[in-house]
Amino acid sequence: MDPEEIKEMLSKYRVVAVVGLSNTLGRPSHRVAAYLKKHGYHIIPVNPLVDEAVGEKSYKNLLDIPPEIQKTIDIIDIFRKSEDVPPVVEQAIKLRNQFGRPCVIWMQRGIINIDAAKTAQQTGLKVIMDRCIMEDHLHLCRS
Repeated sequence: MDPEEIKEMLSKYRVVAVVGLSNTLGRPSHRVAAYLKKHGYHIIPVNPLVDEAVGEKSYKNLLDIPPEIQKTIDIIDIFRKSEDVPPVVEQAIKLRNQFGRPCVIWMQRGIINIDAAKTAQQTGLKVIMDRCIMEDHLHLCRS
């Protein structure tokens, strides 16, 4: 994806559901979410194993999030193994069909699932794979 398009997305979209967000300081997902929150993004933790992360209530999955919050999600940032991405994309598609959102599926560095990406793109979702949202924000939006 073109860096200018990523910069535009990061400027326009401000609500990020972070799937696999850990509540453990120092974990990559926690570090990235804390950074985004510090820079004005609203973070929605999604992890069935934690009650809260980065000071926000955590939800078991995307469909467990209350509808009034679901309809605000812009980006779904995934910190899960590549093989665990398809169910997340399926849930994102259900939300998109219901609310017209989310707009972006973002698979963090090292996470690649071509089939899930194609499925998401066919429904109008933009897909970013194998990139760190924090690094892109640092390099594209803070320069």
